[in-house]
Amino acid sequence: MSVPPSAAPARPIAVIRVLTSEDPTAVATHGTAIEERYGLPTVSRCIPDQPHGIHDDESEARAEPKIVALARELADAGARALIISCAADPALQETRAAVGVPVIGAGSAAAAVALGLGRRVGVLGIRDEAPPAVRALLGDCFTASARPHGVHRTTDLLAPEGPEAVLEAAAGLVASGADTLLLACTGLNTIGVRPLLERRLGVPVVDPVLAAGLLASYAHRA
Repeated sequence: MSVPPSAAPARPIAVIRVLTSEDPTAVATHGTAIEERYGLPTVSRCIPDQPHGIHDDESEARAEPKIVALARELADAGARALIISCAADPALQETRAAVGVPVIGAGSAAAAVALGLGRRVGVLGIRDEAPPAVRALLGDCFTASARPHGVHRTTDLLAPEGPEAVLEAAAGLVASGADTLLLACTGLNTIGVRPLLERRLGVPVVDPVLAAGLLASYAHRA
C-alpha cells in the first residue's frame, strides 16, 4: 500500500554554519529561526576548525572546501535544499556544481530581498567593504557599507557592547541616505538585532538568514 504524500516525512532544508561550535543549540540557531518563520524542517551542521567563522579572505579560503564537503554529505543524506549561512556566499558556485539540489547563499538572498524593498540599500557587516556577491547584485541600489566599531569577527558581535555598536553603525547608514538596511553577517541574526534596528531607525532591515529561508521555502515546495 502506498503512503499518501501528506504522510511522507518532509525532507529538511540543510543549514551550513561557517562558525564552528560544539553546542548543538548554537549551531541550530539559524535553522530554528527559519523553522519558526516559515514552518520548514531544518537540519544544521557546522564546518570544522573555524571558531571565529569567516571574517577575512584567509578564513574564507580555508572554509570553502569544507563547505563543499559538508554540502555533499548533507545532500547525500536527503536534504531538499542547502543554505550557506554566511553573507559572503563562500563557495556558492562550487557547491552548486557539486550537488544536485538547490543551494542558497545568505548574502545573495538578502540582496534579492533588499532590492524588492528599497532603492538605496545600506550594507552593515563585519568587514570594511560589502561582500562582493552582495555588492554586485545590488548594483546602483548600493549606497554605502559600514562595520560596527570594534567588530572584526562574528564572535565580536556577542560582546555586551555589540548591539549598541551595530545600532550606531546602522544609524550612520540611514543618515547617509539608506532607505533599506541589509545585514551582511548572519551573526547579526544570532544576536537578534533586527527588531531593534527597525524600531529605532524606521527603515526595513533585511536579515540574511530569514531571506535565505524565504527562498528555501520555494525550493522546498518545488
